[in-house]
Amino acid sequence: MLLHVMLATLALQGPSVAQAEVNTPAAMREWKVPWDNTRPRDPFAAKDGRVWFVGQAGHYIGVLDTASGDFKRYELDPGTGPHNLVVDDAGIVWYAGNRAMHIGRLDPATGNVTKYPMPDPAARDPHTLLLDRHNAHNGLIWFTVQGGNFVGRLETKTGAVTLLKNPTPNGRPYGIAQGTDGALYYVEFNSNKIGRIDPTTMTIKEYVLPHEEARPRRVAVTDDGMVWYGDYRRGFLGRLDPKTGAVQEWPAPSGAQSRPYALASNGETIWMFETGVQPNKLVGFDPSLGKFFSLNDVPSGGGTVRHHHYDGRTKMLWFGADTGTIGRAVLPPAPSAQPVSLR
Repeated sequence: MLLHVMLATLALQGPSVAQAEVNTPAAMREWKVPWDNTRPRDPFAAKDGRVWFVGQAGHYIGVLDTASGDFKRYELDPGTGPHNLVVDDAGIVWYAGNRAMHIGRLDPATGNVTKYPMPDPAARDPHTLLLDRHNAHNGLIWFTVQGGNFVGRLETKTGAVTLLKNPTPNGRPYGIAQGTDGALYYVEFNSNKIGRIDPTTMTIKEYVLPHEEARPRRVAVTDDGMVWYGDYRRGFLGRLDPKTGAVQEWPAPSGAQSRPYALASNGETIWMFETGVQPNKLVGFDPSLGKFFSLNDVPSGGGTVRHHHYDGRTKMLWFGADTGTIGRAVLPPAPSAQPVSLR
């Protein structure tokens, strides 16, 4: 059953960045990838400090040694079109073979690749992968299938793939995140809906966002269980309370043309990239104050930053840019977390 939601939307005051009242910048650095025109994207920081990423147009898996600045490349089959990857605690790299209908496993020690094909030919384009951290011992990876309109689960210990058809036709599941209760939340980029997967029953419930024209693209969850999304079409940051279905939205600093895309959270603060402006802007949002507080231009311009990964071990944010770079942002604390100076 579809859940009806309530809306409390702040008034949009035009494409001004004045909403970020405290401009506490992030320290940003980028490394130029040595393989031109290969669209490096979706970096993931592993436990050993190396940063892995896909070359979507170059059909490879890349890794950056941040200490030396050296890059290494693992070739995939032509036409794979890897879209996204994650790295498990054993250092195994898992990638979405977006154009080749499989999820792949790369063992960096040997370079061997194992492919896990989609069990339904309609699931043609695995999109975004997510490690199950709520039950990490189970070795589960959850994923979306955008054009095929599925969400799925890969059991890495057995290779079994389970697919769930998205209830809304052509909803195009896109970004995915895990809730504090272990449930999986994903956004439908071709509808105004957010889906919830119950990992025990493997059933889906959809939440309808109040604006029909809303098109959420990425999603994140904070430690209080709130589900956050960037409305790419309308230029808003939104919050869904999955317990009540209530929705609240804030206009992005750059206004309706901001095109919020990559979205992540450190558990308390939300960080998103505005990609409708050049250079792309990394903006922070403090939920406890209900305010944007940080604005940062991507040094290379960014082109379009589509996805980023928050590394809780180092408290750094990693992103890939169309400008052919892998970037890092050292994030400042939110205003509500900053110590108050008493005079």
